[in-house]
Amino acid sequence: MNVTTQIFELFQTRGHDAYFGEGVSQREHALQAAWLAENSNARPALVVAALLHDIGHLIHGLPENIADQGVDGYHEAAGANWLSAHFGPEVTEPIRLHVDAKRYLCLTDATYRAMLSPSSVQSLALQGGPMNPEEARAVEANPYFAGAVLLRRWDDAAKVPGLTVPDFEHYHHLIDSLVL
Repeated sequence: MNVTTQIFELFQTRGHDAYFGEGVSQREHALQAAWLAENSNARPALVVAALLHDIGHLIHGLPENIADQGVDGYHEAAGANWLSAHFGPEVTEPIRLHVDAKRYLCLTDATYRAMLSPSSVQSLALQGGPMNPEEARAVEANPYFAGAVLLRRWDDAAKVPGLTVPDFEHYHHLIDSLVL
Protein backbone atom coordinates (compact mmCIF):
# COMPACT_ATOMS: atom_id res chain seq x y z
CA MET A 1 0.00 0.00 0.00
CA ASN A 2 1.44 3.38 -0.94
CA VAL A 3 1.78 6.18 1.60
CA THR A 4 -1.03 8.29 0.14
CA THR A 5 -3.44 5.39 0.61
CA GLN A 6 -2.11 4.87 4.15
CA ILE A 7 -2.66 8.55 4.96
CA PHE A 8 -6.18 8.54 3.55
CA GLU A 9 -6.99 5.37 5.53
CA LEU A 10 -5.68 6.92 8.76
CA PHE A 11 -7.95 9.92 8.31
CA GLN A 12 -10.86 7.69 7.27
CA THR A 13 -10.54 5.38 10.29
CA ARG A 14 -9.31 7.76 13.00
CA GLY A 15 -9.92 11.24 11.62
CA HIS A 16 -13.54 11.48 12.72
CA ASP A 17 -12.49 11.73 16.37
CA ALA A 18 -12.90 15.09 18.07
CA TYR A 19 -9.98 17.44 17.72
CA PHE A 20 -8.93 17.91 21.34
CA GLY A 21 -11.73 20.04 22.74
CA GLU A 22 -12.40 21.94 19.53
CA GLY A 23 -15.63 21.96 17.53
CA VAL A 24 -14.14 20.04 14.60
CA SER A 25 -12.81 16.54 13.97
CA GLN A 26 -9.18 15.68 13.26
CA ARG A 27 -10.14 15.28 9.59
CA GLU A 28 -11.96 18.62 9.39
CA HIS A 29 -9.03 20.35 11.10
CA ALA A 30 -6.50 18.88 8.65
CA LEU A 31 -8.57 19.77 5.60
CA GLN A 32 -9.19 23.31 6.83
CA ALA A 33 -5.48 23.87 7.50
CA ALA A 34 -4.59 22.65 4.00
CA TRP A 35 -7.31 24.81 2.45
CA LEU A 36 -5.99 27.86 4.31
CA ALA A 37 -2.46 27.11 3.09
CA GLU A 38 -3.64 26.61 -0.47
CA ASN A 39 -5.62 29.86 -0.39
CA SER A 40 -2.49 31.64 0.86
CA ASN A 41 -0.66 30.45 -2.27
CA ALA A 42 1.73 28.39 -0.16
CA ARG A 43 4.28 26.13 -1.81
CA PRO A 44 2.95 22.60 -2.48
CA ALA A 45 5.14 21.10 0.27
CA LEU A 46 3.70 23.53 2.81
CA VAL A 47 0.13 22.74 1.72
CA VAL A 48 0.85 19.05 2.33
CA ALA A 49 2.52 19.88 5.64
CA ALA A 50 -0.61 21.80 6.66
CA LEU A 51 -2.77 18.83 5.71
CA LEU A 52 -0.62 16.36 7.65
CA HIS A 53 0.66 18.50 10.53
CA ASP A 54 -1.31 16.62 13.20
CA ILE A 55 -1.03 13.11 11.77
CA GLY A 56 0.98 12.26 14.87
CA HIS A 57 -2.27 12.37 16.83
CA LEU A 58 -3.64 9.63 14.59
CA ILE A 59 -0.61 7.36 14.76
CA HIS A 60 0.36 7.60 18.44
CA GLY A 61 -2.97 6.15 19.56
CA LEU A 62 -3.32 8.27 22.69
CA PRO A 63 -6.80 9.36 23.82
CA GLU A 64 -8.42 12.66 22.82
CA ASN A 65 -8.24 13.92 26.41
CA ILE A 66 -4.49 13.39 26.72
CA ALA A 67 -3.88 17.01 27.81
CA ASP A 68 -6.45 16.61 30.60
CA GLN A 69 -4.25 13.79 31.86
CA GLY A 70 -1.24 16.13 31.92
CA VAL A 71 0.53 14.32 29.08
CA ASP A 72 2.21 15.75 25.98
CA GLY A 73 2.07 13.12 23.24
CA TYR A 74 4.79 14.86 21.18
CA HIS A 75 2.55 14.47 18.14
CA GLU A 76 4.73 16.83 16.11
CA ALA A 77 7.75 14.53 16.43
CA ALA A 78 5.70 11.34 15.98
CA GLY A 79 4.14 12.66 12.80
CA ALA A 80 7.32 14.10 11.33
CA ASN A 81 9.26 10.91 12.08
CA TRP A 82 6.61 8.68 10.48
CA LEU A 83 6.31 10.92 7.42
CA SER A 84 10.10 11.25 6.97
CA ALA A 85 10.25 7.77 5.44
CA HIS A 86 8.14 9.11 2.56
CA PHE A 87 8.66 12.89 2.33
CA GLY A 88 11.55 15.31 2.37
CA PRO A 89 12.26 17.94 5.01
CA GLU A 90 10.25 20.61 3.14
CA VAL A 91 7.16 18.65 4.31
CA THR A 92 8.33 17.10 7.57
CA GLU A 93 10.29 19.93 9.20
CA PRO A 94 7.44 22.48 9.36
CA ILE A 95 5.40 19.67 10.96
CA ARG A 96 8.17 18.94 13.46
CA LEU A 97 8.44 22.66 14.26
CA HIS A 98 4.78 23.71 14.45
CA VAL A 99 4.64 23.34 18.25
CA ASP A 100 7.85 25.34 18.58
CA ALA A 101 6.20 27.96 16.37
CA LYS A 102 3.33 28.26 18.86
CA ARG A 103 5.79 28.66 21.73
CA TYR A 104 7.75 31.21 19.65
CA LEU A 105 4.67 33.26 18.75
CA CYS A 106 3.69 33.40 22.42
CA LEU A 107 7.01 35.15 23.06
CA THR A 108 7.20 37.39 20.00
CA ASP A 109 3.58 38.39 19.26
CA ALA A 110 1.85 40.21 22.10
CA THR A 111 -1.63 39.38 20.77
CA TYR A 112 -1.02 35.74 19.84
CA ARG A 113 -1.56 34.00 23.18
CA ALA A 114 -4.85 35.83 23.75
CA MET A 115 -6.28 34.36 20.54
CA LEU A 116 -5.41 30.75 21.37
CA SER A 117 -8.30 28.43 22.11
CA PRO A 118 -8.54 27.06 25.67
CA SER A 119 -7.38 23.64 24.42
CA SER A 120 -4.36 25.21 22.75
CA VAL A 121 -3.47 27.12 25.91
CA GLN A 122 -3.71 23.88 27.89
CA SER A 123 -1.41 22.05 25.48
CA LEU A 124 1.00 25.01 25.44
CA ALA A 125 1.66 24.51 29.14
CA LEU A 126 2.49 20.83 28.52
CA GLN A 127 4.70 21.74 25.56
CA GLY A 128 7.00 23.98 27.58
CA GLY A 129 5.12 27.29 27.57
CA PRO A 130 6.33 30.36 25.71
CA MET A 131 9.92 30.23 24.48
CA ASN A 132 12.62 32.24 26.14
CA PRO A 133 14.68 34.62 23.98
CA GLU A 134 17.58 32.19 23.65
CA GLU A 135 15.30 29.42 22.37
CA ALA A 136 13.72 31.88 19.95
CA ARG A 137 17.08 32.93 18.49
CA ALA A 138 18.07 29.30 18.01
CA VAL A 139 14.83 28.29 16.26
CA GLU A 140 14.87 31.38 14.02
CA ALA A 141 18.05 30.02 12.45
CA ASN A 142 16.27 26.89 11.20
CA PRO A 143 15.61 27.22 7.43
CA TYR A 144 12.16 25.59 7.82
CA PHE A 145 11.01 27.74 10.71
CA ALA A 146 9.33 30.49 8.67
CA GLY A 147 7.17 27.80 7.06
CA ALA A 148 6.38 26.39 10.49
CA VAL A 149 5.14 29.82 11.65
CA LEU A 150 2.83 30.03 8.63
CA LEU A 151 1.65 26.49 9.34
CA ARG A 152 0.99 27.43 12.95
CA ARG A 153 -1.23 30.34 11.90
CA TRP A 154 -3.27 28.06 9.62
CA ASP A 155 -3.42 25.45 12.39
CA ASP A 156 -4.88 28.00 14.81
CA ALA A 157 -7.47 29.16 12.27
CA ALA A 158 -8.51 25.65 11.16
CA LYS A 159 -11.17 25.10 13.81
CA VAL A 160 -14.38 26.34 12.19
CA PRO A 161 -17.33 23.96 12.65
CA GLY A 162 -19.20 23.25 9.44
CA LEU A 163 -16.77 25.01 7.09
CA THR A 164 -16.96 23.56 3.58
CA VAL A 165 -13.52 22.84 2.12
CA PRO A 166 -12.14 20.40 -0.45
CA ASP A 167 -11.89 16.76 0.64
CA PHE A 168 -8.75 14.59 0.69
CA GLU A 169 -9.11 13.55 -2.92
CA HIS A 170 -8.40 17.17 -3.87
CA TYR A 171 -4.88 16.73 -2.42
CA HIS A 172 -4.19 13.23 -3.79
CA HIS A 173 -2.03 14.31 -6.74
CA LEU A 174 -0.22 16.92 -4.64
CA ILE A 175 0.70 14.35 -1.98
CA ASP A 176 1.82 11.84 -4.61
CA SER A 177 3.99 14.47 -6.30
CA LEU A 178 5.99 14.98 -3.10
CA VAL A 179 6.57 11.33 -2.14
CA LEU A 180 10.25 10.42 -2.29
